[in-house]
Amino acid sequence: MSAGHEIRLLENDDGWWTATDVEAGVASQGETRQEALANLDEAVALHRGEIGRPVTDDDLRELGVDPEEVPDEPEVPEAPWFDDEA
Repeated sequence: MSAGHEIRLLENDDGWWTATDVEAGVASQGETRQEALANLDEAVALHRGEIGRPVTDDDLRELGVDPEEVPDEPEVPEAPWFDDEA
C-alpha cells in the first residue's frame, strides 16, 4: 500500500484553482478544481518524462530559435514557494 501523495488545492482570488503536487514540485491551474487537477496530472507526467518527447534542433529552428544559442543545461529560476516547509 502506498503512503499517499500530497496534492494541495487553492482557490485564487480570481476564482481560478491552483493544484500543486508537493512531492514533484509541480503546479498547474484551471477554472475549476477538476480542470486544475487534470492539468496537474498532465504537468506531472511531463515532468517525469512519462509523456511528450525531447525538443529537437528542427523544433527550435521552426520556432525561430538558433539551436547553437540554447544552453545544454538551462538555468532553473529560484522558486522559493516550492521549498520544503519546516
